[in-house]
Amino acid sequence: MRKHSLAVLSLLGAFSLAQVSSASAQTADAILNNIASAQKSVKDISFRVSGTADQGGGVQKLDLNVQTIPASSLARVVFNAPDALADNIVIVSSQEIRNYLYLTNQITVTSLKKALNGQDLGGLDLSQLSNLVSALKTRYDVKVLGTTGAAPNRIYELEADPKTGVQGGSTHIFVSENGWRPTRFQAIDPKGKVVADLVVSNYKTNSGLSAAKLTQLPKDAEVIKQ
Repeated sequence: MRKHSLAVLSLLGAFSLAQVSSASAQTADAILNNIASAQKSVKDISFRVSGTADQGGGVQKLDLNVQTIPASSLARVVFNAPDALADNIVIVSSQEIRNYLYLTNQITVTSLKKALNGQDLGGLDLSQLSNLVSALKTRYDVKVLGTTGAAPNRIYELEADPKTGVQGGSTHIFVSENGWRPTRFQAIDPKGKVVADLVVSNYKTNSGLSAAKLTQLPKDAEVIKQ
């Protein structure tokens, strides 16, 4: 249960983005720069992620709500589906991951570095919740696969392939130029199989989220440090 919670988070880095006004971009580098600018322009972001993922046990429906404060490298994920993860909460900070299991009322605390080992999916990892563009530029070869639609609502499809020494498959990121943020995510394993297909909805910025709200967990839960 914990492994699935953490692995899903590997997809969310590309969603912790915001709106920015800019002219159209045609290269992967220009698109990433627009995303980086967007990341700096908001105080907080919230959105819903829904779709399917296959992590070796068959295809499962995924539905979760995400809240993040980019400047604080803080994110909160609440799972709605699958049933095995419903009401689980994962809080990611710059130092650690707190994974709350609803059924056992336990909080597992793991250092971010330790949690990343063996927990990536499609080549993207948890650190990208707050460091997407830097991670993509240093660890992945990114290119534009294609473009659909017309200005100002074009959708760019990017492919991020891990460089030498980085494990995992590739990731397809669909980026809208209307706001410079991803609207869809596909994770591809090394054999070319789509292991996750997720869509972003209910995207909101500057809703007044606080660190206290994002880190809130049941006070009576048992805390287990790893």
